[in-house]
Amino acid sequence: MNRFREAVLILHHALPAPGPGTSVESDAGVMDEVSAVADALTELDIPHRIAAIGSLAELPALLGRSPEQVVFNLVENLPPRPVDAAMVPSICEAFGKGCTGNDSTCQTLSLDKWRTKNVLKAAGLPVPAGLLVPPGTMAARADLPEGPYIVKPLLSDASEGIHADSVVPSAGPELDRVVRRVHRDFKHPALIEQFFGTRELNISVLRRGEKTEVLPLAEIEFRGFGGKRPPIVDYAAKWHADSFEFKNTVRVIPARLPPKLALEMRRCALAAWNTMGCDDYARVDFRLTADGQFAILEINPNPDISPGSGFAAALEKREIPFTAFVLAMCANAARRRQERLPGKALLSRPAPKRRSIRTHPVIRYTLPHDRNPILAFLKETGFFHDGEIEIAREVLDEALKNGPSGHYQSFTLLACDKPAGWICLGPTPCTVGTFDVYWIGVSPTQQGKGYGRALLEYAEKIIRKRQGRLIVIETSGRTLYDSTRGFYLASGYQESARIPDFYGPDDPRVIYTKPLIFS
Repeated sequence: MNRFREAVLILHHALPAPGPGTSVESDAGVMDEVSAVADALTELDIPHRIAAIGSLAELPALLGRSPEQVVFNLVENLPPRPVDAAMVPSICEAFGKGCTGNDSTCQTLSLDKWRTKNVLKAAGLPVPAGLLVPPGTMAARADLPEGPYIVKPLLSDASEGIHADSVVPSAGPELDRVVRRVHRDFKHPALIEQFFGTRELNISVLRRGEKTEVLPLAEIEFRGFGGKRPPIVDYAAKWHADSFEFKNTVRVIPARLPPKLALEMRRCALAAWNTMGCDDYARVDFRLTADGQFAILEINPNPDISPGSGFAAALEKREIPFTAFVLAMCANAARRRQERLPGKALLSRPAPKRRSIRTHPVIRYTLPHDRNPILAFLKETGFFHDGEIEIAREVLDEALKNGPSGHYQSFTLLACDKPAGWICLGPTPCTVGTFDVYWIGVSPTQQGKGYGRALLEYAEKIIRKRQGRLIVIETSGRTLYDSTRGFYLASGYQESARIPDFYGPDDPRVIYTKPLIFS
């Protein structure tokens, strides 16, 4: 029996006028989602109201006068800044509302295809090789992975900006032309990605209460494409109903795969869900080669849920009624709201845990919500004075601001899903192949478990992949740092220089180095 009786606000974005960076068909598709959710709430006898916003600035006033405590979030596009749509959950939470779908951190991260690629890669998940090309620049041939290539706008979704001629066989003028088109039309970087595989699959993941479910695998078959059309789900295949691509990209669910391969891909989809911090519902898109190798293309938090969408098809195949999905999302949002504002439970079951907690350490790119715990445990170590903590804060903020494309590369070690260690590295300016390890620290409550060694070995692996040849680490020569210097020596570093009284009287600067050997 349905005991959920909270009123629901169905929130979507107003359809923008056509222009650069906007696509009429994909924006209009949100109205199919609105109708489907409204019909489900009507069937469930749950009171609801529909509202639209044209900009993020309109949201606070709307929420301030809205009595509904649960927001069904269908906001996907708020020009001119793509990231504005990702901020909707945080603002809803600030107004004490429960919001369906993925939170702002997850949405912001997944919106940036380059950061997503690097976070997944850092977690050990397979992704195609790629290169980011900022506006006003062209790709350096020496930096390109092996072709062929596909060129994508960095911050778009729904296949916007992706067409048949986005696939380029090799480096040269044609590749430069497609990159310039992305820069011109979208005003943000172009992602050049190695064109991987010939088959495309997607796996939807759903959380209902305490249970996270991997739904049946779906494959998009490219029928009749031959050798003249690249086998991709481009904008026409998604939105132009009268096009060859739309008519000949056929969803097959469940996908016809060997059981072992299907299981591996399901596990990978769930690992990607956990790595990205997904919640409620998401879709993981894959490419697959003829010999069974696969790679993750992207993560889609809050994917299209309209009738006929891949997510709706996966629900149907699992025999989950759409009304049950809508009810579960509203219940999840209500529970999260109550976790922030303790009160009487809306449903009879206890509030669920957001995600299962990993018991083994994981190292990944640092995310915004790691910032305060990292600074807290650095201070708790007792090794750093206030001025040094301020420098760590500046370095960490710079790394978070610029992400994997910036100078500072920041990585967090998680123990039981909580930040327990931090390392920050980067290439040494005006050198060839020399890298500095700027900061390394482990929470005092987690020391003695080998986490420092794990972080340093991980950094060495990253530097080796980037053709680094020498690592430099600097520390103090004070007695307080005896254990730190011993740690570096035990890790294969050698003292290469010592500058007396550098940090202060009787506080020398000790420089350790380690050459990297390539097999």
